[in-house]
Amino acid sequence: MLVLSRQRDETIMIGDEVQVTVVDIRGEKVRLGITAPPHIPVHRKEVYEAIQREGQAEGKKVESLAKKKPPESESE
Repeated sequence: MLVLSRQRDETIMIGDEVQVTVVDIRGEKVRLGITAPPHIPVHRKEVYEAIQREGQAEGKKVESLAKKKPPESESE
């Protein structure tokens, strides 16, 4: 893990397209501003993990539906 020290209004770059700026510091909380192109999703970790769990649940639903689906018959 790379650990950097930044002060308010200072920015770090991730690659050529993602900027992370320290917007505010209040006690134990640091507010970050993230600028990224639309094709790069940005989420808090807990939101990302919830999205992953939902995706896995949907995948399981699709698998179970596929198992229940009767085989298609050819009618010619």
